[in-house]
Amino acid sequence: MIKMNPFLLRERNGFMDLMRVFSLIRYHMKKIIPFVLSLFLSASLYSQTTFTITGKVLDSATKQPLQAASVFAQNTTVGTATDTDGSFKLQLPNGGYDLVVTFTGYQTETRRISTSDAGDKSIVIEVKQKEKEMQDVVIKATYEVADGWEKYGDFFLDQFIGKTANGKQCVITNKEVLKFYYYKRKNRLKILATAPVEIVNEALGYTIKYTLDSFTHEYNTQLSQYTGYPLFQEMTPSNDDQKQIWAANRAKAYNGSILHFMRSLYQKRLREEGFEIQFIVTANEKELSMPVKDFYGALNYSKDDSMQTVEVWPNQPEVAVIYKKEAPEAGYQSENPDESAKFQASVFSFLPKQSIVIERNGYYFDQTDFTIRQYLSWEKMADMLPYDYNGQ
Repeated sequence: MIKMNPFLLRERNGFMDLMRVFSLIRYHMKKIIPFVLSLFLSASLYSQTTFTITGKVLDSATKQPLQAASVFAQNTTVGTATDTDGSFKLQLPNGGYDLVVTFTGYQTETRRISTSDAGDKSIVIEVKQKEKEMQDVVIKATYEVADGWEKYGDFFLDQFIGKTANGKQCVITNKEVLKFYYYKRKNRLKILATAPVEIVNEALGYTIKYTLDSFTHEYNTQLSQYTGYPLFQEMTPSNDDQKQIWAANRAKAYNGSILHFMRSLYQKRLREEGFEIQFIVTANEKELSMPVKDFYGALNYSKDDSMQTVEVWPNQPEVAVIYKKEAPEAGYQSENPDESAKFQASVFSFLPKQSIVIERNGYYFDQTDFTIRQYLSWEKMADMLPYDYNGQ
């Protein structure tokens, strides 16, 4: 029987213990280093997903700063008010927006901004006072409908808020700011607002302040048009169930929407996201749909990596956009029985020789360079989501 020297035994055990320590350290370092790197990369990526805009709002005539002017990115949840020296600061998700400035007694001003405007430079926005011409006041007074809301309120809700399921859960809380004018000779209804229209959307969990420029309806052509600037604010859910319901409703509203389409087009994911492109051509006085195999070639897709924008210029001005992952709402089907009940079909009509430019967040311009009809024109304010919507 061989006896081990006690000193050597202790030395060997100590060496083994030390090796175990090094082994444990090496094992945990393998776990820790990737974790630390992932934290670093996540922080780095997060820091690059937003940009900051700073600026000042001045009276265009006096060059004096305007305090408490409202400054917000149109169709987002991001807004603020100017401080004592007229300055403001906004932090926005990367992409493009219309920056809107409103102040009582002044004309609304807008400025297109994008991620490229971030940095140290501060933008200056000058606003002009409204000119109250007596002639304009007399004309408005002549054509104003005294009981406008009672006569045209429901019609306005259908055309502005919409007749979708979400539209039934929307309420305008300050109807008194709406003024209705009917021009008999032109058979035209015009609606203006003396203050932002306040909308509560219980379906999606947003309150919206909509700075309405004007709403017009031409009875001869049955065409309604409205322009304005919405600012969204998230409502506070009363419980987790309501939070989940809002999230589900928002996801459904997003699917197939213009926002969804523009983001999918930017990312070259139209087919994967459920969209199909067709061209509409006229032959023998009939409209025919032509399937397109190469979506991006047919749209002359061009990406500017330096500006992080995409420009599209379709080979044909009439573009059918089909969303295959959802059927139209029952209300739309009942109003349009001749259209397919299997998918949502819309038509984008581009102006001749005009393109649109798309930012990474789905914002596109110029928004007046094409019109939309069929399904996506049926969805209105009640189904609109802000540009900073991120799936929640």
